[in-house]
Amino acid sequence: MQTKRINLALQGGGAHGAFTWGVLDRLLDEDWLEIAAISGTSAGALNGAALKAGLVTGGRDGARANLRALWERVGGVGDLRAMGWFRPFLPSASMTAMAAQVSETLMPVSPADLAAQVISPYDWGPLWRNPLAPVVDAFRLEEVCAHEGPRLFVAATNAHTGKVRVFTGHDVTREAILASACLPTLFQAVEIDGQAYWDGGYSGNPALHPLYDPSLPDDLLIVSINPQFRPDAPESAPEILNRINEISFNAALLRDLRAIHFVKRLLAEGSLTPGAMKDVLVHMIADDVLMRGLSARSKIAPTPMLLDTLFRAGRTAADGFLSAHGEDIGRRGSVDLVQMFG
Repeated sequence: MQTKRINLALQGGGAHGAFTWGVLDRLLDEDWLEIAAISGTSAGALNGAALKAGLVTGGRDGARANLRALWERVGGVGDLRAMGWFRPFLPSASMTAMAAQVSETLMPVSPADLAAQVISPYDWGPLWRNPLAPVVDAFRLEEVCAHEGPRLFVAATNAHTGKVRVFTGHDVTREAILASACLPTLFQAVEIDGQAYWDGGYSGNPALHPLYDPSLPDDLLIVSINPQFRPDAPESAPEILNRINEISFNAALLRDLRAIHFVKRLLAEGSLTPGAMKDVLVHMIADDVLMRGLSARSKIAPTPMLLDTLFRAGRTAADGFLSAHGEDIGRRGSVDLVQMFG
């Protein structure tokens, strides 16, 4: 198959980012698919850094190994491949989601939920340590920032202004990656250049505008891990808080997609000269059915079973996308923005 170039936009979502790991693992199977650039936020930034560093040093096999090592560190396990021996005895993705729902019904408010409401990460004073620091410290930043390989963009939110800041090149430091994944109720803000930064999900989840560079391909593949639609309105307190979390972390992405839709409409109407603005071809890989069954609580509970379930779901979703829309890459977008925005 003729080589096709794409840009990747990787959402954040804590432990749910293991779904993106599965997606990337499947995409790396396709030699005809070249990754030109990656924009990642929070868990998406971690996935993006691992992917790029692996591609630079070891090609596709190196990227697979880097991604697996990343999630083994996040999960605190030695080798997630060992889960393969137990998979016949593990619950399916739907059963995993059902178990999560039952757990939250029995304990609608966990001790961690209560603690986040009354205890600030600053209350720990000098005893506080960023739990993601050992994960990020394992990256070789010279490979993450290398000129070779796909371009990498990492988004974080300036806590003072509320604006997104996108780090790229040698600005993708240890602190930039930690800032991108800094949930303010759990982590102390990360200081960069005298400014405090929080999770990039609040302002760009992920940031799409760096991928509009004319030197990059038109195709933009978004890996979405926050459900955009729920058929039922939430009623219980945990459901309401969970939906608020999802809406907040999707708001920036929907804003960017609406802007792309607006530009495409102007181009179609002839109101905009072709070439004046980029005609982005949008694609998306998601599994909203699975993600709707998981809550915000599971995002900070990276158990081996959850990570393995999400990894396998990601591979399956990517396989379905490639079968249905692989031929669309380079020709047309596979996301119906007209239906999405009217």
